[in-house]
Formats: sequence, structure tokens, C-alpha cells
Amino acid sequence: MSKAQLGPQRFSYYPMPVFLIGANVDGKPNFMTLCYGGAVNWEPPMVIIAMQDFKYTNKGIRQNKTFSVNLPTVDMVKETDYCGLTTGAKVNKADACGFKVFYGKLQTAPMIEQCAVNLECRVMHMLHLGVQDLIVGKIEETHISDSCLADGKPDAAKIKPLVYYGDDHPRYRALGDTVARAFSVGKELKK
Repeated sequence: MSKAQLGPQRFSYYPMPVFLIGANVDGKPNFMTLCYGGAVNWEPPMVIIAMQDFKYTNKGIRQNKTFSVNLPTVDMVKETDYCGLTTGAKVNKADACGFKVFYGKLQTAPMIEQCAVNLECRVMHMLHLGVQDLIVGKIEETHISDSCLADGKPDAAKIKPLVYYGDDHPRYRALGDTVARAFSVGKELKK
């Protein structure tokens, strides 16, 4: 098989999950679109996000040492894109997008009711990487819409999360069909 060498690439894995990161900035809720992040620890459960240090939302994370990770659905693509196009320093994104904001036990990590899944996170570590901060958050609570559960567990088909492809023609996509059952299909290769 032939392989092309492209050199170091920022978008070297596809697709990337799309998040709306929430933080109170100077006491007001703000949300930004982010595609750099994911799960990093099993127990206790943690997430990692990477964002530029000058971002308005980063200011709120530094102020409160808390943030939220909100998973927007495909139905929220316009609002999600808008939160990546504008700065909370100039506009109230929650009002502009019609977000119903709520708070959980952390009280300083604003969450979006319309998102299927919301994670309340407490900052555990921040590592400055030049122009970006790598932020590790301990998940303190998970909120999920009842309509997105199947037998009491999250169902990706009901959540309908957005994913991002960031090549020369950046675009949002939906998850595709199930291909195989994880931790099962590979057993066919065992001798």
C-alpha cells in the first residue's frame, strides 16, 4: 500500500468530536466551539481539552477552575458554528443562540439544556503549550437528556452528536452506521 507523507498536521485524525465548552466569565455564562478534546482517564473519569490561551472562555476557566463540556446534536449545527465564529467578549452567545443555561453542583460551570450530554468538570491540571493550554478536567457530574437513553444508558443514535472534519473544506458531519460490535468482532481472528 502506498502512503503519502504530509509532514506534521494539526488535523491528522478524523473525525474530531465537537464540543461546546462552557465557563462563567466575570460571572456570566459563555460557550465556545471546540474540537480538540476527549476522554483521558478511566477512574476517576476525566476529559482533556486544548484551547488557545487568549480565548475568552479560557479566562473563565482560569477564574473559576471549572468548565462544562456540552455535546451538541446535529440539530444544533448553526448555534454550534456561531459559538466558534464569535467571541463572548463582544456578544452574549447564550442569548443569541437561545440556549437554556443551567447549573449543577459546581455552580460555576454553565451547561446548555438543549445539548444531549453535559459534563461538569473541575480543573485538575493546566499545561501551557505555547499558544494553547491543555486542560484536564475531572468529571464531577454527567447530565444526559432522558430521550437519549436506551435501557438507562447513553445511545449515540439518539444523541446524534456532531463530528468535525477540518481539511481544506471544514465541515460538520453526523456519525454513520454501526459497522460492528466493539470487543466482539475481533474475536473472529482469535485461534
